[in-house]
Amino acid sequence: MAKQKIVIKMTMPTAKSRARAMALAARASGVGSIGITGDLKDRLEVVGEGIDITCLVHCLRKKVCCHAEILQVEEVKDKKPEKKKPEEEKKPCPCPGPCRCAAVGYCHAPMPMVLCEDPPEGICRVM
Repeated sequence: MAKQKIVIKMTMPTAKSRARAMALAARASGVGSIGITGDLKDRLEVVGEGIDITCLVHCLRKKVCCHAEILQVEEVKDKKPEKKKPEEEKKPCPCPGPCRCAAVGYCHAPMPMVLCEDPPEGICRVM
């Protein structure tokens, strides 16, 4: 049997009536978790497997002395673990000799050292 989420709208004006409703729902067979939701805190959300919804609503009406109606019943799907994407192949570093690029986090290519003098021709020489 699959997990299901049931939302029940109830008239719960006080914190005491909310606590009584939650305690009653927690004792029902098959209930996994419960919670109070909604802007006015007027909805009881019950999650579990094999819950007898009509019996739960009848007991809430009888023991908590309030109006209760079923708003929503839906199946809860378990989250599947996400598949990891394959890592891209690392490109070899263009650095000559031993490389520290992995420790730094980026790759650097050595820059040639340029020394410019004012020769008569006006050409820069690369060392």
